[in-house]
Parts: sequence; structure tokens; C-alpha cells
Amino acid sequence: PENACIISPKTEFEINDIAEFEGAKRITYEDIGGLKAELARVREMIELPIRHPELFETIGVEPPKGVLLYGPPGTGKTLIAKAVAHESGANFYPIAGPEIISKYYGESEQKLREIFEEAEAKAPSVIFIDELDSIAPRREEVTGEVERRVVAQLLTMLDGISSRGQVVIGATNRPESIDSALRRPGRFDREIEIGVPSEEDRLEILKIHTRNMPLEGSAAFRRLEKPTARAVQKYEESRERLLSHLASISRGFVGADLA
Repeated sequence: PENACIISPKTEFEINDIAEFEGAKRITYEDIGGLKAELARVREMIELPIRHPELFETIGVEPPKGVLLYGPPGTGKTLIAKAVAHESGANFYPIAGPEIISKYYGESEQKLREIFEEAEAKAPSVIFIDELDSIAPRREEVTGEVERRVVAQLLTMLDGISSRGQVVIGATNRPESIDSALRRPGRFDREIEIGVPSEEDRLEILKIHTRNMPLEGSAAFRRLEKPTARAVQKYEESRERLLSHLASISRGFVGADLA
């Protein structure tokens, strides 16, 4: 279709000045260690519909309105949401679940409605709802009327998303606690598990966190006025050995633990 292209070995790239977008800034895919497969799925479901909605129109497929990221705390769910919003040039609207709950009648629903309306007006946009289980628990298990009304409002807002370039991302540590009506097709119909990183992924995360950090041997290396290629290689091998050791003894650590 029009405006689409295929990247091949003969493609020539021209690098423009970096554009700044409102909302999430400075978080890029290079800031996320590991999670290659998960990130590829997130990009396919969120970045592609925002950047190239014409592709979906051409093949007659509805892009997803909502994507649910679930997994243990500290695995990078929020980081992924910020990165994909920034990389796709979308405005980022974070919602911390407990913050919108109000004891006054109708106020919680009003806050939710205002965020969705602003995001629609400023599309392309990504709405990120953290701790989704806190504002949309199973209605048969809650006693408060506020939670039931918020779930109903959220269902209404998700069903009302019709404009191109608007995606809702939900994050939770407890997917089984979310109201089942939210997890049907047309709402949060894509679910991606963001799990505990492997040793290879932990090494990548450690490299990201120690980019500008002086490690063992850094002081001696920096004292060299004109380091030779051999000295550079030795220094990099030393850093690699140290980080590999840390990655091997940190089994079960998530990104937040490593940080």
C-alpha cells in the first residue's frame, strides 16, 4: 500500500534530527534489556498500527485496541509502554490505578473519561493503565460500588475507541484478578507475559545499567592518554567477565532487582 516500504540490503537511510514528542521522552528500545520476543510482539501490536494504519486497512484487519502486559513486579512492563510510545511518536497518558479512585459519586468515571477524551483529541496516543487489577477487579468479588462503576466506565471507553492511532496498554501482576469482560476480543484482547529474565537477558540489563558506571579497571584505563586497540580490547573483556559473573549469580532477579 501507499507510504509503505520494504527494507532490503540496498535500502539507503538518511538520518534526520531527533524529533521530540510530548509525553514519554528519552526511553527507547535500547534502554530495555532482553525481552526480544516480547518487545517484537508489542511493536507489532502497538507501534505498527500507530505508524502505519494503512497496512491494516489494506488487509482488512482491525488493529488491537488494548494490550495487557502481565508478569512479576519489576520486569519492565512500564518501561516497555514508555518506550513504544516514544518510538512510535505517540503521546503518552499514564494512569496509576489507585489515583483515579474517588469516594465521591461519579468522580472516578469522570477522571477516566477525561483522559480518554484528551487522548483521542491528541491521537496518536498510548494510554497506559498501571495496576489494572486495582481499578478493574472481578465485579462479582468486590463489595464497593465505586469499583463496579469504574469497570463499567472502562468497558464503555474501550468499546468507544474508534479513531486510528489510539491504543490502551494495561499492566498487572495479577491477571487472574481482572474482570473477565475486559479480556474479551475488542478490549484487552492481546496478552503478553513479561517474565523473569534469563541469564543472557540479565547480562544485557546489567550492561545497560552500567553504561556510564566505572567498574573494575576503569580508572587505570582512563589514565591512558592514547589507549591501544589491545588495551581497549582488554578493558572490554574485563567488563564483560565481571558483568557475566554478576549475571550468573543473580538467578531469579528481575530488572528492578539488578538496578
